[in-house]
Amino acid sequence: MSERGKATIQRIVDIDPFALQLSFLLPGASLEALRDHKDALGGQHVDWANGAILLAVQSHLVRAGGKTILIDTCVGEHKQRSARADWHNRASTRYLANLKACGCTPDDVDIVMCTHLHADHVGWNTRLENGQWVPTFPKARYLMSLREVEQRATEAAARPEANHGSYQDSVLPVLDRGAATFVDAGDEIVDGGTILALPGHAPGQIGLELREGDGTDVFCGDAIHSPVQVFRPEWSSAFCHDKAQAERTRRALLARAAGEDLRLIPAHLRGRIMRVREAAGGFVPVIEP
Repeated sequence: MSERGKATIQRIVDIDPFALQLSFLLPGASLEALRDHKDALGGQHVDWANGAILLAVQSHLVRAGGKTILIDTCVGEHKQRSARADWHNRASTRYLANLKACGCTPDDVDIVMCTHLHADHVGWNTRLENGQWVPTFPKARYLMSLREVEQRATEAAARPEANHGSYQDSVLPVLDRGAATFVDAGDEIVDGGTILALPGHAPGQIGLELREGDGTDVFCGDAIHSPVQVFRPEWSSAFCHDKAQAERTRRALLARAAGEDLRLIPAHLRGRIMRVREAAGGFVPVIEP
């Protein structure tokens, strides 16, 4: 558990490691371009032998401003994800047990913040109950970007299988129950906690800037997938809606992190937090395990 002033931050792990081939996740990237950074990346973030990037699929549980906030909700259970065998129709995972181990039950969550609405970020938004999808966190407000919801609704109307069908089973039931609240950049959701706009990876991707007396944490979703993108910010993922915008957002975030000593918390980081330092005209990650 990471403590920052009056706030606490805990990782709720769903899948770790989550390995994706470098060429699949980051088209045009190469291991050779990372050789000089092998010591910094080690075996924690890159599987050098198999050419894979190592990520985690996880939530972050934040207690701040008198509220319990769950940021992103991973893959979920009983979801039909036939395009990915490791996500398909999962059952008996330890996600809720891991949440409980952190002293939290679904009823304790006040806010579920969806940085964006990709399938690996919304799965536990809902659970299957008597054949119906219902919100997993019954007392929570689910915070979403309206632009992101509109984008996913349009995609699902054209192709129900878009984004693994997650709009229908993990977003729409929340909307239908009236449990969603749309937020914009600058909205303060708790004392010291403000919504950031982080477009590019997804059209309406948002983050959370959490200011404490001794510094600032930034939960930045998939603006950064892996520390390799700190060394190579021009590498946008295959899943980015607008790769050029994703790069601009990432570079601006890295520059700000280096200049203001922000603690970055990307959604898939295998580690607790990441600081950024300027070096040789670029950036270097400093990762807290």
